[in-house]
Amino acid sequence: MAATALLATVQPGMVYWGFVLGVIGNFGYESALVYYNAYLPDLAPPTHQGRVSAWGFAVGYAGSIAALLTALPFVRSHRYGGAFLCTAGLFAVFAMPAFLFLPAPAPGRLGVWAAARQGAGEVVATARRILALRDLRRFLGAYFLYEDGVNTVVAFSAIFAAQTLGFPMERLIILYIVVQISALGGALAWARPIDRLGPKLVVMITLVQWTIVVVTAYFVETAGQFWVLAVVAGTGLGAVQAASRTFLARLCPDGMEAELFGFYSLCGKSAAVMGPLVFGGISHAAGGDQRAGILAIGELLPHRAGAPLPRARGRAGAR
Repeated sequence: MAATALLATVQPGMVYWGFVLGVIGNFGYESALVYYNAYLPDLAPPTHQGRVSAWGFAVGYAGSIAALLTALPFVRSHRYGGAFLCTAGLFAVFAMPAFLFLPAPAPGRLGVWAAARQGAGEVVATARRILALRDLRRFLGAYFLYEDGVNTVVAFSAIFAAQTLGFPMERLIILYIVVQISALGGALAWARPIDRLGPKLVVMITLVQWTIVVVTAYFVETAGQFWVLAVVAGTGLGAVQAASRTFLARLCPDGMEAELFGFYSLCGKSAAVMGPLVFGGISHAAGGDQRAGILAIGELLPHRAGAPLPRARGRAGAR
């Protein structure tokens, strides 16, 4: 929250200050997500984890819509500092339920710094312990690839819209609001099916949907076509994220929640490095043609959609 608020102090040319604040803010956010995700097995039984995960993403998208709508007037008037201050304030308000109502964790046997030092020393041991479990190893391998594709499409959709289709900043904000609305609807629509059909089937269905979206993006010529495609992509975004989190929760052995979801987050963020390199490298090799870069990202999705992902079971079965 503090780093986001301080982004209002960044002026033209202050690249390093803006970079440092961006890193600090993103580090805090991603660190918090590890523990946030790890609460899922404690808050919901296996029969309801899919819908609770989807509801969580839906509420998150609703918060994103509120933040974007709040920032829009500042963007229109080119007062971007006000957008950052309002976003930080909304983040503080929306975080209150987590501070006030999430169950307290069991008391730790080590202090924070001692636990951090010990945890850093056990990273390799934790990875070996997780990868020794066949189902977890197969799921995380698949997740590494398809999450890379999904994250890259999300991250570069704005660049594609701005540079290839000529979207101005104000229209990009509206585009993201529309995508958040469709993602919210998709998360709610898939909430119960994740539990009824199982997270594996939902992941596979949504990856097929995303593959079709990426291939179609290569042929988009007009802004109207891109709007339709963005809405379709958004409906699958919330579903694949909710189903993936539920999938892992069902495979998670007791007592490994924090370290396993930390490894899950690490896989997602490590994969996020490869996608931009593929997108940028292919686009550059094609003479700046970002359509070719988007199409290349689609190669990360279909192979895993048809791959033998493990069958998600209850936590007792995972043990």
